[in-house]
Amino acid sequence: MRTAVVVGAGLAGLAAAGGLARDGWHVTVLEGRERVAAPPTALVLWPNGRRALESLDPDGGWPAIAAPLPDGGVRRPDGQWLVPPHTRPGAGPAPAVVPLQDLYDALVAGLGERVEIRTGFAVTTVRARRASRPAVGDGRVFLEADLIVAADGIDSTIRRALAPEAVAVGSGFAAWQAVVPGFRLPDFAPAQAAGGETLGAGYRFVAIPLGRGGFSWVATAAGAPRPEPPATQLALLRRWFSGWHAPVGELLAATHPEDLVPQEVRELRPLPRAYGFRCGPGGVVLLGDAAHAMPHHLGQGACLAFEDAATLRSLVATAEPGAALGDAVEEYDRTRRPRAATVVRQTRRMSAVVQARGRLALRARDAALGSLRPRILGSAHGLAADWQPPDRP
Repeated sequence: MRTAVVVGAGLAGLAAAGGLARDGWHVTVLEGRERVAAPPTALVLWPNGRRALESLDPDGGWPAIAAPLPDGGVRRPDGQWLVPPHTRPGAGPAPAVVPLQDLYDALVAGLGERVEIRTGFAVTTVRARRASRPAVGDGRVFLEADLIVAADGIDSTIRRALAPEAVAVGSGFAAWQAVVPGFRLPDFAPAQAAGGETLGAGYRFVAIPLGRGGFSWVATAAGAPRPEPPATQLALLRRWFSGWHAPVGELLAATHPEDLVPQEVRELRPLPRAYGFRCGPGGVVLLGDAAHAMPHHLGQGACLAFEDAATLRSLVATAEPGAALGDAVEEYDRTRRPRAATVVRQTRRMSAVVQARGRLALRARDAALGSLRPRILGSAHGLAADWQPPDRP
């Protein structure tokens, strides 16, 4: 019986656990929180993320919970176009948006009987000796397995032990997200209903229409996260984005403090030296934000995590504990590190564009954005559109 322990019951961990279980692995998922729950936000699934999810669970019903995402273009706060809509570069299917709670429900529903979830188990220790089975513990209990999957996020205990050179640092801005139901919103004009991205001086607002009539939005501002209560932070956002074109003000006005999800945006610098560590009959792999946390300017964090899970599943599908599984762990490292480095590099390039501040920097950004953004997004969209799940044995 092949055994795996997945540390972390977020999107990456649930996707990996379900994929492994469908190939006959007995999987234990460890979650430090007392329950598995998703924040009330939404996620954009780019073509690579959708293909990865379909590879992990072909019967998962992803199209039923995802809505097509229109290209709303990029504007200045006064509404002037910087990049008109319908200029999305590259080929491949259009991205889709899905409420995060619906995606969690789908992933949990697809786990099956071979997966056990243990909540309230906060991993504090990892053992990855060359000659013995890998194991993790919470200070009281150690769990051994043939394969340990570290999907425990940017503050991963396992990564800190095995790849301490990768440090979580601030990205220089804070972010807020919310989902606003349609019944709170006015009827928008077609151009406003398409959403889109708006860039100001150190501020950014992204409006994302949901298939059920509501909107998801993401706002970012240069600087550190705010310490105030949600109601105060929401009042600050309304002040900072006052006077911006519709539907920015309308979305903020319809948002309630309890809808607000503040986020400290951090990233790993440098990336880990390895994503797979061979030991005993198998080893330990890093997956998702534990491996490549990045700013969200290209929306590739979760999609890259689903790629990780799909690639891991393919590589270990028939691998038995011993030489074959150890080889698969090392192949996962060789496959995923270059891919993650390329996506992170593109994300940092876009981060430099959208965080421009100062009059001269803004003029240069706005003048160049029409040609610069398609080049960056063309490359990034190609990375998303061209990726295909690995062939299964």
